[in-house]
Amino acid sequence: MLLSISFYSDIPIYTQIYEQIIIGMVSGQLTFGESLPSVRALSAEIGVNLHTVNKAYAMLRDEGYIKMDRRIGAVVTNPPAEDLTNKLADRLRPMAAEAICKGVSEQAFLDICRSIFEEFKEENGI
Repeated sequence: MLLSISFYSDIPIYTQIYEQIIIGMVSGQLTFGESLPSVRALSAEIGVNLHTVNKAYAMLRDEGYIKMDRRIGAVVTNPPAEDLTNKLADRLRPMAAEAICKGVSEQAFLDICRSIFEEFKEENGI
């Protein structure tokens, strides 16, 4: 899986890694049971501190997206089903506020959300 990290983004690098691995799972670039690069290997590959990658992996582990095994490293798992409504609201709240501040209409905001959701569904035949 190829990660595209923006060092100029306001989004922390560990968050970019975290989000791109989840997107990779949904898009089929990563499959369940697949090993991820070691923290050290990934940090060297993308040119970031290994603690940055470690933080992203820890977040993924804590949410059930990967399992850490000392012998084989980080492995993609099938995350447990859970109610994401509170987490979604927490993550979308600042995006909605930013959209309003910059004059994006409610309909445009909802259309973007719907478009992204549909894109992932189509890619995965859902």
